[in-house]
Amino acid sequence: MKKILFLIHDLGQGGAEKVLINLVNNMDHTKFDVTVMTLFDCGENKQFLSKDITYKTWCKKMVRGNSHLMKLLTPSQLHNLVIKEYYDVEIAYLEGPCARVISGCQNKKTKLVSWIHIEQHTSKRAARSFRSIEESRKCYTRFNKIISVSKSVEQDFKKALSVNADYEVLYNTNESKKIKEMSNETENQILNQDVIKMIGVGKLLKNKGFDRLLKIVKRLKKNGLNTHLYILGDGPERGNLEEYCRNNDLIDNVTLLGYQLNPYKFIKKCDLFVCASLAEGFSTAATEALILGIPVCTVEVSGMKEMLGENNEYGIVVANEDIELYKAIKDLVKNPEKILYYKQQAEFRGNYFSTEGTVKKVEEMIENL
Repeated sequence: MKKILFLIHDLGQGGAEKVLINLVNNMDHTKFDVTVMTLFDCGENKQFLSKDITYKTWCKKMVRGNSHLMKLLTPSQLHNLVIKEYYDVEIAYLEGPCARVISGCQNKKTKLVSWIHIEQHTSKRAARSFRSIEESRKCYTRFNKIISVSKSVEQDFKKALSVNADYEVLYNTNESKKIKEMSNETENQILNQDVIKMIGVGKLLKNKGFDRLLKIVKRLKKNGLNTHLYILGDGPERGNLEEYCRNNDLIDNVTLLGYQLNPYKFIKKCDLFVCASLAEGFSTAATEALILGIPVCTVEVSGMKEMLGENNEYGIVVANEDIELYKAIKDLVKNPEKILYYKQQAEFRGNYFSTEGTVKKVEEMIENL
């Protein structure tokens, strides 16, 4: 049995944290002895780890400025400090500090894997958790395999750091059956009102673009097209979003649902999933919407065209501009038959992201290292 370590910053409410749980819980535990280790012992997703998974942590509490403090040590010193046992495969499941720690492994028998979830765009950004761009390149060349969650993420990483390595694209794991089962739970907060019900999902951060959605709802309302936007998630931008709704007469058009342990029962009751993010990796929330047969309308961020088709076969992808997203949503609201069409397309495309298929590809990657 192979001993596998997945190292991640924490198990908060982000997409990478969620899909890691999905992946490790569904791996073949007769073949793989899996340990999930966090740098910091926090996050809502920790409770969802299967009893078959060993959980470890480095620090009980989050340390402010931790990435800067970690730079005081070399990667090998960090690895000796953080990783105490031998593993056949060590996987840095996030960019940055996790990759720097795992790259410090000095045991030649251990295979190393780095998982890239988001586009870096510049070498400076890709290296921000390292002492320098040169150090980041040196660290990433130590990995036996660099995994990206989409083709565009892989291309971006290659362009940013020009690391000569063995690359592979593996799509995120979603628990399709569980998602569908949980979506059937009773939900009374989303009303069956006679308007198009849109939903956005994610941590309430500036780069998720929820403020852009509020402006679109306001503009639709001004033009006589009433809709209702539901936002699932919590975060530092919540106060600003609530204030905007109060100041712009959107209280009856926008509902902030907060963080929910079962987001699927909310998503299923809506007519349209909308993504206004400034950047994504391979959107977990959008994939889950497809699995539930909910049409997706999104700005172009990493992975969306892979997910929805180059020519909008399975959903609508527009340029990452406020006006383009507004036009697309307006067109759907005025032509509900298009929403029905994309609902059928979403149901079909959702079958592509089966749990079994994505997990099998990861297991094959590990066995072939």
